[in-house]
Amino acid sequence: MTSKGWIIFISIVVLAIGGAVYVSRESKQSLGANVDINAVQQASTESGNVADYSYGTGTKVTLIEYGDYQCPGCSSAAPIMSQLKEKYKDQLTFVFRNKLMSYHQNARAAASFAEAANQQGKYWEMHTKLYENQNLWEGLSAGNERTEYFANLIREIGGDPDKAKSVVESDEIAQKLKYDEALAAKHGVTGTPSFYLNGKDVGSIYTLDGKIVPKGTTNSSGTAAQLAWSSLEDFDKLVLQPAFKEAGLTIE
Repeated sequence: MTSKGWIIFISIVVLAIGGAVYVSRESKQSLGANVDINAVQQASTESGNVADYSYGTGTKVTLIEYGDYQCPGCSSAAPIMSQLKEKYKDQLTFVFRNKLMSYHQNARAAASFAEAANQQGKYWEMHTKLYENQNLWEGLSAGNERTEYFANLIREIGGDPDKAKSVVESDEIAQKLKYDEALAAKHGVTGTPSFYLNGKDVGSIYTLDGKIVPKGTTNSSGTAAQLAWSSLEDFDKLVLQPAFKEAGLTIE
């Protein structure tokens, strides 16, 4: 082939690769483009025919968490959110969506097994188990060791581990995770945990001495402000309760 021919050939290859990348990027951006990300998502082909995982019956106040099962902060927030979603199950709808951080080697596998548990009607049980045992599985090597550990968690919550293993790599589960990621991107989520209350970012609110304060605030004792979601009392009183009041809900 002549030098001119090589130049033409290389140009065609570069254009083809660039086109493929562009199509892939456009596909990710278009996923979930026409949905209200602040609303509870119903099952659709875009989501692998899996609806949002929601808890509670409240229709006026919705709290959405974007989390990663291997995220230490998410693990710390999990028992707090569990208590609050149970306490306010008649006033609040709590939604959990996946936002997988690339540097967490086992996060996708954990999320996939949570999806597999959902197919047996045990999503929230697996959700809780994964966070409670995070320190036991976060360092497992990819492959059989990790798979068997997660399968055993399925067994512990009363599910069928073999059935879970048979579907954990299915297209439906992969699509659900991809859909959650698209909604997270649309919400502008870059870290976990992230929280949105009726569309408002409440994951970046800091509190100190029972008040909402700017990040970096310290009191006279040198105590620094903390993220509201890390405190059961602060998140309840300073974040949730004002939202209930704004929605016209009476909390006893």
